[in-house]
Amino acid sequence: MTIKIGLLGAGRIGLTHARSFAGIAAARIAAVFDPDDAAARAAIDLTGARRATEAEIIADPAIDAVMICTPTDLHADQVERAAEAGKAIFCEKPIDLEVARVRACLQVVERTGARLMIGFNRRFDSEFVALRARIEAGAVGEVELVQITSRDHAPPPIDYIRRSGGLFKDMMIHDLDMARFLVGEEFVEVFATGSVLIDPAIGAAGDVDTATATLKTASGKIVVITTNRRASYGHDQRCEVHGSKGMASIGNRRATGVSVADSEGYRSEPLLASFMVRYADAYRRELTAFVEALASGGALSPSGEDGLRALELADAARRSMETGAVVRLGT
Repeated sequence: MTIKIGLLGAGRIGLTHARSFAGIAAARIAAVFDPDDAAARAAIDLTGARRATEAEIIADPAIDAVMICTPTDLHADQVERAAEAGKAIFCEKPIDLEVARVRACLQVVERTGARLMIGFNRRFDSEFVALRARIEAGAVGEVELVQITSRDHAPPPIDYIRRSGGLFKDMMIHDLDMARFLVGEEFVEVFATGSVLIDPAIGAAGDVDTATATLKTASGKIVVITTNRRASYGHDQRCEVHGSKGMASIGNRRATGVSVADSEGYRSEPLLASFMVRYADAYRRELTAFVEALASGGALSPSGEDGLRALELADAARRSMETGAVVRLGT
């Protein structure tokens, strides 16, 4: 049986997912909603789907699942409507920018018994998966200190930043989720700081473009995240996990691993240009996992609870930056 998907939102991430479905034989996008004609047409051309309204997609009994790739401020309402209609749901992070709204939304998901997966694609990246496997196998011993570096190649448009919820909830939230994914414990303290060093317009929009966050678990494990919205040399994504027995790490990706050495020194290829390129395979693996879980009845992960926990950390980081104080969670 082919799983039929309704795509809500055909912007950059919606089109990325539409391309991924081309390689997943067990599912297809059957209907597309986007108020922008050009965006909808691009997704339809990729998938052969029909164009429909959001209400038509959610009400259609032939649609098995919806993919929510619309702007963040629409997610929670759309999750609830899809849940009430009995659809399985894939929702891009975050469900909402406000923790209380996410909790209310998850209550609807629980009451209806809907199946919900949150789009944290890095959990499906082969290198992060392998890194976690090494940690769980005891390769580094007891984890003590994790360093995550995350730098985008260029800032997004200012209009996007105004609607995104800011660097912590839009960009660093991926690193906060990865910190939970790797450490395997919840964090109880967050201290963060941020600056506007790249573009004054980002500050005028109420955001920062450069930030760090330090997180601590109840057992004392520490994670340090550094992030900013511009790296002139490409997408910079690295992670180092230090423990009682040693260290495991992943570095940046390039188009090839070839380097050239001559009288002028060593030269290698530049980093991959953007996170969309860096994580292209992870996006495909993510949707494959979604489809396979729907077909088998297996658990969907990351769950709505994972989305909530990451947002709570992002919210705490923002509050810490604004107050200059450590924010304690779970107290």
